Amino acid sequence: MQLSTAHHDERLTAPRSWWGIAVLTGLAGALMLLPLGTLPLLAGLVGGTALAGVLVSSYGSARVRVVNGALAVGDARIPVSALGEPEILDAEEARAWRTYKADTRAFMLMRSYVPTAVRVEVTDPADPTPYVYVSTREPQALVSALHAARAA
Repeated sequence: MQLSTAHHDERLTAPRSWWGIAVLTGLAGALMLLPLGTLPLLAGLVGGTALAGVLVSSYGSARVRVVNGALAVGDARIPVSALGEPEILDAEEARAWRTYKADTRAFMLMRSYVPTAVRVEVTDPADPTPYVYVSTREPQALVSALHAARAA
């Protein structure tokens, strides 16, 4: 039995302000249904808030992990043996790699509310993906975990 040891585990949750926007969306739904009466108003408030909350939650549920010798980013799992040297990107450099330096073949897990990122070259010759771009609030910890996984 192999133990699952996570060297790095991060959830890219949505900012608190987005939850406020979800509540305001529910309020807007309630106001639109106000002319129809109290029951539709409450249904609009609850339904609109719940729907917006589900959208915020699903977008903010992306995980970045280094576990069992693989980089698990969202739905993708990439063995660290297929990755090159990771590069920490500060806010300005991360924006550049999200925009004019971006390659359409790259795998990118971007979150606009996370300013820093890590970019890792894909060294597997059979894989057409040139690099992996990962938004992360803890770039140094992610790079350290990738190095530790490669050394193990």
